[in-house]
This record gives sequence, structure tokens and C-alpha cells, in this order.
Amino acid sequence: MNKELINYLEQFSAEQRIMQFNRVLENRTRYITVALEDIYLSQNASAVLRTSECFGLQDVHIIENKYEYNINPDVVMGSSKWLNLIKYNNSEDNTLEAIKNIKNRGYRVVATTPHEGDVSLEQFDIEKGKVALFFGTEVTGLSDLMLENADEFLKIPMYGFTESFNISVSASIILQHLSYKLRSSAVKWQLSDTEKEELKLEWLKKSVKSSSMLIDKFLSKKKNN
Repeated sequence: MNKELINYLEQFSAEQRIMQFNRVLENRTRYITVALEDIYLSQNASAVLRTSECFGLQDVHIIENKYEYNINPDVVMGSSKWLNLIKYNNSEDNTLEAIKNIKNRGYRVVATTPHEGDVSLEQFDIEKGKVALFFGTEVTGLSDLMLENADEFLKIPMYGFTESFNISVSASIILQHLSYKLRSSAVKWQLSDTEKEELKLEWLKKSVKSSSMLIDKFLSKKKNN
């Protein structure tokens, strides 16, 4: 059904847009994902979303304990439209809920912070398994609860007096480096054909004018045939 619906909606989309979808889908990955814990400055979190999308990530997890995240349209520049945002805000402890869900998806939970037993970015083994990178709030960093439940710790080497980068800068540095290492490796990091189909259909729905009406028309015609 997805293939038929995709073929139908493609008739209402420009050829250049379809080619762009196909190109992006070939570079999309769920091997690396990002989790943002209680980021209260919308411009920083939005910058991380934009960076994640630029480097081909599909999923971003947003943990809302004290602070609700609101997209900053001037920063995100439409990138959130193409991402899957998974929010955690209904539990008494959304951090634990997020960690449990992410681990159940087969990810290594990696805290991006200097810590005993941490690994520098250059030494981090990207081929050991899927990676969920956790970034914390600007002032206090990741919560103690998150750190207690992390599988690994990753740090960016620092050579100046300042102890840390801004969160959006940290995410950019880490994602650029790990994305390059991943795409240079033998790891099968691409999406499955089924995932590509599902995403392409969602993107077509978002980009084709009056897509809901067109889909209803398609389904009605199919039902009557």
C-alpha cells in the first residue's frame, strides 16, 4: 500500500523534490540518535535539531522534566519538519523513561560529559553498536540520574581555560566527527527499505498541497475498484 500511495503522491510533487527525497533517504541513519535532557534555551536545542538533520540523523529524543521545549523557527530553519521528534513529558521521571525506551531500541546510552572512565571523541568506537548521545542543560549539564544510567561517557578534548563548549557547538563537533567515522566504516548504518518507504510517504504528505484530501480520494477509489 505504501508504494502505491507514494507513486500516487509523487504525481503531485516536482521531479526535483522527489530526487531530493531519494538522495536524502540514501544518507539517512538511525545508527546515531540524539537525546536532549531539559534544554531550556530554545535556540540551543533548535540548533541541535538543525545540526542533527544536516548530518543525516532521523530521530531526536527530547526529555522535558522541568522545561518544555519549544521550537525556535528562526534557528531550526524548517529542519524539524524532516525529523522524528520523540518527546518524554508524561512520566514522573522522564529521563528514566527515555533511557529505558532508547536502550530497548538497541542503543548504547552515551553521556557527553567528562567523567571517570570517559573516552575522548577521537578514541570513541563507533562500530561497537548503535549510539544515543545525551546532551544536558546549559548550566548544570546532564542530571545525576542520567549519568548513573549511562553505558559510556564521551568527552571532547579541551585545551583552553574554558571547561566546556556551548551545547549546540558540542553537538556539532561530536556529530561531525562520528558521522564521518560512521560513513567511512563498514557498518550498515543506512535505513532499511521499509523505513525509507515510510519516511518518504511522510515527507510527501508534508510537502504535497492538500495531501490529506488526495489520500482520501486515492483510498476511496481503491476501495471501490
